[in-house]
Amino acid sequence: MPVTIGAVAAHFGRDLDRALAKVEGIVVDARAAGCDVVVLPDAALGGYLDDLRTPSGPPPALRPDSEELRRVARFAGDTVVCLGYAEAADDGNGRIYNAAVCLTGDGVLGHHRKVHLPAGESRVYAPGDVFRAFDTPVGRLGLLIDYDKTFPEAARAMALDGARVLACLSAWPASVTDRAERLVHDRQARLFDLYDCARAAENQVVWASSNQTGSLGSLRFLGQAKVVGPGGDVLARTSTKGGLAVATVDVDGEVARARRTLHHLDELSRSAYAPGRHP
Repeated sequence: MPVTIGAVAAHFGRDLDRALAKVEGIVVDARAAGCDVVVLPDAALGGYLDDLRTPSGPPPALRPDSEELRRVARFAGDTVVCLGYAEAADDGNGRIYNAAVCLTGDGVLGHHRKVHLPAGESRVYAPGDVFRAFDTPVGRLGLLIDYDKTFPEAARAMALDGARVLACLSAWPASVTDRAERLVHDRQARLFDLYDCARAAENQVVWASSNQTGSLGSLRFLGQAKVVGPGGDVLARTSTKGGLAVATVDVDGEVARARRTLHHLDELSRSAYAPGRHP
């Protein structure tokens, strides 16, 4: 059955009330455009860090059972909504995670804590420790958070766990050390696009990539939200400005077609990667 996926490029700051209103407006508009799945950026609720080298402090942290997330579930209704937020650990140890959640009006379907933390993120967030796919009304799905996609093993773990759609939520900025005059020419902009297409193609899955836009503190975000098919072809994308990339995909059919002759997961020689096999 065809699934319509919307990947969002938008700016979100630290004001939670404003962010919630913006998320609701985007979800309502995306549903009106026929979207069954809406993938919002990382840190949509509460904003991202303001600097990667010396961040001034964490965004507002929410518990997984917070009223803010319950509100998102209420207006999500039948739409599958993925979004990112700073998560306060529920074990009382004070740790904060860069987290993503997938939900509908029926509740939380899946959850992910960002595993790979670049630069100054490790000063603010604790790392997650697992990649796990989950079932949704539109099929089995996996969540990643921006820098996770730099590591091929992350997406591969989700694909091996049965995910046919991978949603990667980002707050991915332009280069902080070699900034280009135009965002489209930035080194990080090229890497962002490269990883999206490579991870889709090597795992033969549908890939939905969202990202923040605009600026927060010293960071300037890239946008470039997109939906990528299992052959690595970009089906829809936004520019560096805000927007919604919408593509309708027969997920099962396209994945089956991509894997008909060359099935990367079946043909993976897992034993060759076993610990101790290499010096």
